[in-house]
Amino acid sequence: MTELASPQEQSLHALYRDHRSWLEGWLGRRMGNAWDAADLSQDTFVRVATSSQKIADIQEPRAYLLTIGKRLLNTFYSRRNLEQAYLDALLQLPEQCVPSPEHRWALLETLQALDELLDGLPVLVRRAFLWSQLEGLGYREIAERLEVSERTVKRYMSQAYEHCLLMDLA
Repeated sequence: MTELASPQEQSLHALYRDHRSWLEGWLGRRMGNAWDAADLSQDTFVRVATSSQKIADIQEPRAYLLTIGKRLLNTFYSRRNLEQAYLDALLQLPEQCVPSPEHRWALLETLQALDELLDGLPVLVRRAFLWSQLEGLGYREIAERLEVSERTVKRYMSQAYEHCLLMDLA
C-alpha cells in the first residue's frame, strides 16, 4: 500500500485482505458456485467502498460484510427467480406469440432494471407497489392482502414513489 493512500483506502485494503477469502467461502457454501461467490464478494466490497461508513469505525467487520453479503445474495436469488419466472411464462405462450431473442433480452433487462430500482425497499412496501402497478390492485385490496390499514398502504405507496423518484435522480 502506498503512502499516498488515504486512511479510508488503507482501511478498505486491510478489510479486503483480511476478510475476502472468508466472505467468498461463506458465499460459496450458500451458492454452491465459486464464480458467483467471487462476484458477490467483489460486489460486497464495492458496496463497502462506496458507502459513507468510515471503515475504521466498523466494530465487527465480518458481521458488517455478512449483512451486505446476505442482502446481495437475496438480490441475486430474487433476480434469478424473476428471470426463471419470465422464461417459464414464455414457455406457456403459443409459438407465434413468443418474442424474438432480442425482444426477450430487452424485456429481461427491463425486468432487472425494475428489480434494481425497487431493491432496498422494505418487502411490504415493494409488494404493495408491485401489486398496485402490475396487477392494478386498489389500496383496499392491497390492505386486505397485507393485513394492514389502507392508511398504511398509502404510506407504503408514497415511500415507493419517493424511492423511485430519488433513484431516477441519482
